[in-house]
Amino acid sequence: MREIRNVCVYCGSSIGADPRYTAAARALGVALARAGIGLVYGGGAIGLMGVLAKATVAAGGVVTGIIPEFLDRREIPFTGATELVVVDDMHTRKRMMFERSDAFIALPGGVGTLEELTEQLTWIQLGRHTKPLVIADIGGFWRPLLSLFAHMRNEEFFGEVDNVRYLVAERVEDILPMIFAAVRHSPDISETAVTERL
Repeated sequence: MREIRNVCVYCGSSIGADPRYTAAARALGVALARAGIGLVYGGGAIGLMGVLAKATVAAGGVVTGIIPEFLDRREIPFTGATELVVVDDMHTRKRMMFERSDAFIALPGGVGTLEELTEQLTWIQLGRHTKPLVIADIGGFWRPLLSLFAHMRNEEFFGEVDNVRYLVAERVEDILPMIFAAVRHSPDISETAVTERL
């Protein structure tokens, strides 16, 4: 079984309207720390990103933040991270987040979170990697997107069902067990090709 050492979490730089999002980010940070799994994320100190990172550190976990230089003022880097990497651009940020992670989780977020999530789904569909991806549908946040995916599938734009693999968790406590189960049943392939394309 492939070892899960670090998990990349995509989430908002705002906390959102529903307090369940903040509670989920905090609970996920604690769960990662207790499981001995490092957090890789966008490096911000505000919004759900900040809640997640601070909760992970407070619970004794390891946090790697990766942030582009131009977002230094906008997202306010989390200086309490175990490692804070400042990169030149978004493409470098996303590549490093991919390379340093063994699985991906999408908490609620905005357009940036959506873009990161769908990019990983695209790479999975194209067979560029087999790392597990969990959509954390906290409070039904991702339900409209999941409905859109179903519509795409019905209209035959989603490709083969088996080629677009993702997991959906409605509760934080289900996320890590889902990831562990997924790696037990997933073949390990070389990540060289996708890294070269980024």
